[in-house]
Amino acid sequence: MIRFLHTKPPRALLLCAVFPALFAVVSTARCQKKEQPGPPLNTIPRGTTPAAASAPNAPAAASAPNAPAPQSTTTAGPADNGQSAAGAYTIRTVVNEVNLIFTVTDKHGHFVRNLQESDFALLDNHLPPAEVYSFTQQTNLPLRVGLLIDTSSSIRSRFDFEQNAATEFLLSVLRPSIDRAFVMGFDVSPDLVQTFTNNGDLLSTGIHRLSPGGGTALYDAVYTACHDQMLPILPPPLVRKVIILLSDGDDNQSHATLDDAVKMCQRADTTVYAISTNDSPSRDRGDDVLKAMATVTGGRAFYPPRMEQVANSFQTIQEELRSQYSLVYKPADFKADGAFRPVYLTTYDRGYKVWVQKGYFAPSLPQ
Repeated sequence: MIRFLHTKPPRALLLCAVFPALFAVVSTARCQKKEQPGPPLNTIPRGTTPAAASAPNAPAAASAPNAPAPQSTTTAGPADNGQSAAGAYTIRTVVNEVNLIFTVTDKHGHFVRNLQESDFALLDNHLPPAEVYSFTQQTNLPLRVGLLIDTSSSIRSRFDFEQNAATEFLLSVLRPSIDRAFVMGFDVSPDLVQTFTNNGDLLSTGIHRLSPGGGTALYDAVYTACHDQMLPILPPPLVRKVIILLSDGDDNQSHATLDDAVKMCQRADTTVYAISTNDSPSRDRGDDVLKAMATVTGGRAFYPPRMEQVANSFQTIQEELRSQYSLVYKPADFKADGAFRPVYLTTYDRGYKVWVQKGYFAPSLPQ
């Protein structure tokens, strides 16, 4: 018999998961009826909480800028252009909602797509969520993709092949009606050659404008891409923000650190997928950097043994982007204090692995 931490047994076992983003909810003074949330999430049963459920320690506060602050509650009068034709006033209020997007694979690396809410256990800042709003299998979320290509001199011999593989990936994964992508190269500094667009010709042109040469400022490139391109994207609508990083992982020019780059990815709710271009027979420090950056942000790192298999890595990423789950919930004991909140998500089937971001930064309210 499973025992719960509640004083009364719950009606159903609903252990779920999700990730971060605060949504400004708009309602009117006409008192529109708020949609009823889903059933409350139960706490984790005694004896079934994984040993790691204490969740990872929160990193120290980043030197990076804070995430966008939520809107404070305001009432807009006619002078604010907040009055509708019928005279209704718009009221904006902050709602604590976290949206967690994640994928699940089995021990063979195959995607698992048919799990239910009750198959998961979640802790947000070491506590079960206060309320779960939705759990869905999202396979068609709008994509916002940043393609970051290492153009340092160390990859000169294989650069043409990487350009062609990256071009093919963007042209095959992007749906012009709802998806957008940008292209950035980097050697001694980041070089944004194409801003967000759904135009495949512009993206292809941007990729082929890049040429190899110089050192490698990997951390600066990831930090800049997240800060300048991903961070300004605010919900709604719900989108999947992803960086595809094509590099050998070696950095010798950045002002930012690996920690700075990772924390900016977390602030911008951006997942990193890294494809190593290291063609040496053994793994080196750069490969470990790519793995660390991808794992913490909920993505994965790929190490194709031959350049011809880079395209296979792109194909796997494309499949994963269409095989994710989404869970929206209200965190327990939430505070808009800018602090890091670790997220721990697992399945009760030990043969499955959940690929999810390790935490997020709560926004800070305006002073």
